[in-house]
Amino acid sequence: MSFSDYYSGVQHIGIPTTSLATAETFWTKLGFKKTGDFPVGNVIFMQRENLVIETWQSDEVAGKPGAINHISMDTTDADAAFKAAKAEGFKLIDSEVQHLAFWEKGIKFFNIEGPDAVIVEFCEIVK
Repeated sequence: MSFSDYYSGVQHIGIPTTSLATAETFWTKLGFKKTGDFPVGNVIFMQRENLVIETWQSDEVAGKPGAINHISMDTTDADAAFKAAKAEGFKLIDSEVQHLAFWEKGIKFFNIEGPDAVIVEFCEIVK
């Protein structure tokens, strides 16, 4: 299978913030609802229909246009997608598939670097 066969579309967009409370208020005013809250990473997920914003508290934010940290693509098999990305010569940011204890059974993900240092994440919500 080709690497592009391992993902189906956008899962979420990652945007760091200096204040989770301010970010949550902003996205709520735009009609988003909080669907995930992970205090361990200071991360929340806000969703409106099929658009999900992941935002986390950080001291390092751009504070200007271009502040989006990454776009995440939805995959059902992060391990196979990682192998395919490596085989097809994509510039891997991570040396292996990463794991976090988000959602009920965790997530598996890895990142590649695109043109102009754009970060594209491939994320599997473990079922």
